[in-house]
This record gives sequence, structure tokens and C-alpha cells, in this order.
Amino acid sequence: MTADEPQPQSPQPSPQGPAPDPLQTLLLVLVVALALGATGYLCVAHPALTAPIAAVGGVGAALATAIGAAIANRRR
Repeated sequence: MTADEPQPQSPQPSPQGPAPDPLQTLLLVLVVALALGATGYLCVAHPALTAPIAAVGGVGAALATAIGAAIANRRR
């Protein structure tokens, strides 16, 4: 090969990551639905636990948002 000839191009990876596995997505949805169902049951069956469960849920939501933002910024 000479310097004037174009170099063969290797395929560029797509900017998006691989597609999520359907089984993994289904299991994630199932676990979230079961967790929300169990939380709802505890709040109805034991009204005294409603305030502590809400506090834990609020902290968990904030942590999930922070972790999601950190992962999204890391992939850029």
C-alpha cells in the first residue's frame, strides 16, 4: 500500500449501547410491580407503617435519581 491509497474503514460502533435484553426488562418490571404491591399491602394492612415506608421511598427515589444521573453522565 502506498500513502496515497485510502485506508480501509473499520465499522464504527453505534453511539447507542446494545439493546436491552427482553427477559431482563421483563424481570425488572416484575420485580418493581411486586415491590410496589408489597408496599401497598403493608400500607393498607398496617397503617402505622405508612409514614416510615413513605420516608424510605422518598430517600430511595432520590438515590435512584442520583445513581441514574451518574450512570447517564458516565456513558457520554
